[in-house]
Amino acid sequence: MRHILVVDDDPMVCLAIELCLQRSNFRVTIAEGGEAGLRALEHEQIDLMIIDIFMPHMRGFESIRIFHECAPAIPLIAMSGYAFANLNSPAPDFLRMALELGAARCLRKPFTPDALLAAIRDCLAEHRAAAVHLG
Repeated sequence: MRHILVVDDDPMVCLAIELCLQRSNFRVTIAEGGEAGLRALEHEQIDLMIIDIFMPHMRGFESIRIFHECAPAIPLIAMSGYAFANLNSPAPDFLRMALELGAARCLRKPFTPDALLAAIRDCLAEHRAAAVHLG
């Protein structure tokens, strides 16, 4: 059973993702914040990480960079629900920046269960292919 670490400071987001993933036969560890996520990464065998870009106590992309540096071999999906008050002004592309910092995929909240599962399947398949290629 694949083990997924979900790091988000919103308990409702965590619960929704956890239920979706458990229904699809994934083992899930929830961490409500970056520090708890890093502890889980140290103590458990994780196959994939889903990390919120904006959390308290971590400045924006710091979480993506730190998690990727701590476990560069584990695929990371970055997610963000960041909304801009003025939709007419050009917004920085946070999800593209997350990709540059090591995320394998990005999801913009709210996303559907199908979009989440597709991103996970793609990441795990790419990771498996890379391991076979290197191994």
